[in-house]
Amino acid sequence: MTTLYGGIEAGGTKFVCAVGTAPEDLRETRFPTTTPDETIQRAIAFFRAQPRVAAIGIASFGPIDIHPASPTFGYITTTPKPGWANTDLAGAIQRALDAPVGFDTDVNVAALGEHRWGAAQGLDTFIYLTIGTGIGGGGLASGNLLHGLVHPEMGHIRLPHDRAHDPFPGTCPFHGDCFEGLASGPALEKRWGQRAETLLADHPAWALQAHYIALALVSYICTLSPQRIILGGGVMEQRQLFPLIRREAQRLLNGYVRSPVILRDIDTYIVPPGLGKRAGVLGALALAQRIV
Repeated sequence: MTTLYGGIEAGGTKFVCAVGTAPEDLRETRFPTTTPDETIQRAIAFFRAQPRVAAIGIASFGPIDIHPASPTFGYITTTPKPGWANTDLAGAIQRALDAPVGFDTDVNVAALGEHRWGAAQGLDTFIYLTIGTGIGGGGLASGNLLHGLVHPEMGHIRLPHDRAHDPFPGTCPFHGDCFEGLASGPALEKRWGQRAETLLADHPAWALQAHYIALALVSYICTLSPQRIILGGGVMEQRQLFPLIRREAQRLLNGYVRSPVILRDIDTYIVPPGLGKRAGVLGALALAQRIV
């Protein structure tokens, strides 16, 4: 009998719940993220209507508590999403379904999905970034998901900001012109006065966007030395960004990191997700498979 696993991609706007073993056999549903009680109960109802699963992985928006020894492990903590602060998400799922639960950030779990089935297969150290409504990053180091004091907050690193060239103050409520404040989807829209998807491919927005993303990537390259960088999220659906980012990253590195993949094969180094928009829910499935 095939062992089934469950996955939950708990997003700020929608939940995706799935049961299966791999990308080819997923049974899934999706619904809007409303109140915690209503949303969690819909997830529980989905799993109760399926064959029993051996474990459930949860990829959650954050900030979250990922430390198993913590009394608030499995909680969404200080999120600005109305009504969701201090919500016991993992505990509610575990108690209702009586199954082991894995819990991590949406970006870390998406990275795990890319490692298992997508653009990071065969690698043990890489990062996954999502650039959209917000900017977040996760990944694996020596085969382990990136954890530490809390969890990575790659979207909130500070970037060089030439205010004479770009006077935009940024949108982050905590830092103003951090990476997310300068390069997220809302930052693009506020700076240019229109949504990113309506900007023409040759609009100056994209060269500036590529510059900020490349600045961040160069910092990650020099500190984490990832074997590959995967860029997902709604903003990165603008595929004209990839060649701009690759060239700008090479320019900023200026030959310092003497790896052939950066010097000559950067098209294979800075890449889109292999799983597309399914990285999160498939990563949740992979997380479930890791904990049993």
